[in-house]
Amino acid sequence: MTSEFKEIEAFAKENNVPIIRPLSREILINKLQSVNPKTILEVGTAIGFSGSLMLAETRDSTLTTIEIDENSFNIAKNNFKKMGVSDRVTQILGDATEVIEGLKQKFDFIFLDGPKSQYVKQLPFLIDLLNTGGILLADNVLFMGKVLSGEYPKHKHRTMIFKLRQFIAEVQADKRLKSEIVDIEDGLLIAHKISD
Repeated sequence: MTSEFKEIEAFAKENNVPIIRPLSREILINKLQSVNPKTILEVGTAIGFSGSLMLAETRDSTLTTIEIDENSFNIAKNNFKKMGVSDRVTQILGDATEVIEGLKQKFDFIFLDGPKSQYVKQLPFLIDLLNTGGILLADNVLFMGKVLSGEYPKHKHRTMIFKLRQFIAEVQADKRLKSEIVDIEDGLLIAHKISD
């Protein structure tokens, strides 16, 4: 990993900004390489770590990335510049659920890493935006093991856990997708779009 990536990682640690974890990162890279996407959509830019990583791993790709927080959006803008990938990035500031409803471009790879409670609401639009043969990879789908535990969740995280359970169920029920859950770190869901 380059010194620029280490710098962004250190900033994330110091400022409690969640970024993709090491093992999940390896799977993300592996899946990207298997698709070799020309177009990537990222829901949840944060400070641009995963976006920069995806562009570094796929030299011919472009990234459309959505972030609702203006401060994160601006930090990401500087990081994309620092990484030398700005010319391949379209940054959108706004609510991802609203933004993706209006997107017209299709994507070969979608990395879903925004607010977890919105995953299920965004899913139908994301499936439509994904090219056949492409991959949707969603991060943090198991929420500390609570999503698949079968337990009735405590009040604080109840809504999010129920919505993540619904998201997983809808992905698994969709005939256009072939999916798997990888139970590492905070859980990844990988869905291959096999048909329109």
